[in-house]
Amino acid sequence: MTLDAVLSRIDADLPQATDRLLELLRIPSISTDPAFAAHCQTAADWLVADLQSLGVTAEKRETPGHPMVVGHVEGDGPHLLFYGHYDVQPVDPLELWDRDPFDPQVEDTPAGKVIRGRGSSDDKGQLMTFVEACRAWKAEHGSLPCRITFFFEGEEESGSPSLVPFMQENGEELKSDLALICDTGLFESRVPAIVTMLRGLLGEEITITAPDKDLHSGMYGGVAMNPIRVLTRVLASLHDEEGAVTVPGFYDGVPELPDDIRSQWQGLAFDHAKFLGDVGLSEPAGEQDRTPIEMIWSRPTCDVNGIWGGYTGDGFKTVLPSKASAKVSFRLVGDQDPHKIRDSFRQMVQAALPADCKVEFSGHGAGQASVTETSDPAFEAARAALSAEWGIPAAYVGCGGSIPIAGHFQDILGTTPMLVGFGKDDDQIHSPNEKYDMESFHKGIRSWARILDALT
Repeated sequence: MTLDAVLSRIDADLPQATDRLLELLRIPSISTDPAFAAHCQTAADWLVADLQSLGVTAEKRETPGHPMVVGHVEGDGPHLLFYGHYDVQPVDPLELWDRDPFDPQVEDTPAGKVIRGRGSSDDKGQLMTFVEACRAWKAEHGSLPCRITFFFEGEEESGSPSLVPFMQENGEELKSDLALICDTGLFESRVPAIVTMLRGLLGEEITITAPDKDLHSGMYGGVAMNPIRVLTRVLASLHDEEGAVTVPGFYDGVPELPDDIRSQWQGLAFDHAKFLGDVGLSEPAGEQDRTPIEMIWSRPTCDVNGIWGGYTGDGFKTVLPSKASAKVSFRLVGDQDPHKIRDSFRQMVQAALPADCKVEFSGHGAGQASVTETSDPAFEAARAALSAEWGIPAAYVGCGGSIPIAGHFQDILGTTPMLVGFGKDDDQIHSPNEKYDMESFHKGIRSWARILDALT
């Protein structure tokens, strides 16, 4: 069979595939630090050369920041676009790494072999699973199974400032039937999954000012308005006793979970007690009429991410502060409008201010949620392919975080995104000692080969 030959090739060539990944991991392509800009160029050049070795028409495209890598293969059947990012997070604190983060190695651990190094899971290892699947397919059949566009970014870990302008300027070139994204993971580190729900994100910073300078609390305490008191009252009012968010209109556009998806999620038997217990907690704190997995994947949230004001140094200073500040974020779902929520939140804060207080707002991003319809037969085909490889029924899952590129494919290109990844919960992405299980790398390559076969 065509697929069996490709899978056998993947198994036989795994040592060489691992060596290629280790070579890419040695390039310190940290996008957020200008000192590593040349290394980002090197990583892009490496990927261009690797794609060209597969017969892909690939090139590096400069942007105001780090370059994009774009490659094309012509063919019959569906047009698939594969997205990944070659940039990585900074490595600080370096002293917590057990080895040089850019001297990657395959290590034996009690749970099996892992590839240890910065970017091994996020996202170079995941990116290379697709490239290696294509390499094996080309080696066996002389060509790839359909028309494929490769699209690799170098600024994902630093906010993707060049991404939207590049997609807008090159929209016709990048449009495809399906956009494959490999930047997610297995459910509870074992169940293959296709992410169909990504939450949006809205950030707000507020600063409340009362007196025009810090005051002596002995002289002014009680008679002068304390902005910390005002701020904490505002923040406490953002949730009711049942955990629901009280910002007016907040739940406009929030859909109910379809029964088939709810049933599938229940079948995953998510262990929320262990999930919370792993971080020293025991009781779910959100909406009390929702299951924990619903709260994480399909419900919106409001959280205070930081709060400060007055004297916070060592010792004690009896000051009545002039200002008090907080950072508040909202994770959004469905059709929630981040701009309407921002306006409503600001109006709510303004209405709560007593005399002699004023407030300043600073917005930090406003992105809508991304929801993928699974009615396209490609999704069931991909789910069956994943199930066959992992020996466990694959699931449609949500994701509590935000992956803006998925929404950009929908909004800018009109292309449906399919998010499939093989990371595990303990991969320590963004942290010291990042790793990618050899099982994830190997079966990830095999999974993409099966998906390519199923889609074409």
